Amino acid sequence: MTDFEPQTDFPEMIEADETPFGSTSRARDLAVQKTRRRLLWVFVLAATLILLAFGQPWPRVLSAMAGMYLILEMGFAVIGAFARPVPEAPPPGELRRVKLTYRCSTCGTEIRMTRANDQMPEAPRHCADEMELTTPTEDL
Repeated sequence: MTDFEPQTDFPEMIEADETPFGSTSRARDLAVQKTRRRLLWVFVLAATLILLAFGQPWPRVLSAMAGMYLILEMGFAVIGAFARPVPEAPPPGELRRVKLTYRCSTCGTEIRMTRANDQMPEAPRHCADEMELTTPTEDL
């Protein structure tokens, strides 16, 4: 048995286990988005019924409501992106101080990496290619 193998009294039930995990910010965010979409649909439906009750032509009402829904959905998505908090920083000691310089062989862009999760991390990608390490090996 490896460290990564799940342990349970009923191995045949591992795939069927759908018990929810503890509340996370992502779960709360999805719940808020679901509630917002429901309210938006109710608002659009109510506005559609009101306009139709006042004798507006139905093709015009449907196209206006579809446009309104799309504009509001995009606006809520943009505003929601601003409202989400910045993820927490990793625990201290998880990142190591490094001083590595990389250069893109295609366009010549240079970057300096100052913190990484490994002493010798994978090279970053730029212009769809891996960047070349330009730091002398004596400095590592």
